[in-house]
Amino acid sequence: MAKEHKKDKKTEKAEEKKELEEEAEAMAETAPEALPEVPEEEEEEELGIELPFPKATIVNMLRQHLDKGKQIKGQVKVEMNLWLGKMVERMAKKMNDHPYTYVDGSMFWDAIELYENVAEIEKEKERIIKELESIKSACDVLISEVDRKFVIRKTFMHELSNQIKEAKAEEKKE
Repeated sequence: MAKEHKKDKKTEKAEEKKELEEEAEAMAETAPEALPEVPEEEEEEELGIELPFPKATIVNMLRQHLDKGKQIKGQVKVEMNLWLGKMVERMAKKMNDHPYTYVDGSMFWDAIELYENVAEIEKEKERIIKELESIKSACDVLISEVDRKFVIRKTFMHELSNQIKEAKAEEKKE
């Protein structure tokens, strides 16, 4: 009798687990992320393009890094797929430039070096822009100082020329 009771509990748990899995699948189907899409083959045929990677792989990778609920338009899926294919092609050509009959890790790192350094290049760009802005502000200060000095000198020269004119006018009167 105890054996039958244990079997009943096991079967009940298995049935509960199965029901929960079915509910989860039903919820996943009705979730906003699970929008009906045009089958891959039909869309590719319409575009006349053969994609280098399965579209589902690209979509899954994008979904990992996008906020929940964001829709990914078909154009993005196709363009990302094509761009990644071109990237692989560029990397392969760069690795193929080596004269060896094998491709190893150092060749791979050499091929992707430019793309990995983009973040560093961006930081360097920001640093240079800040440096140029500080130079510009220093130049603006110098310009204002020069303008102020020339305004003072111009005023001084204007007053001096007026005094000279007045002195000449008095000499003529005498």
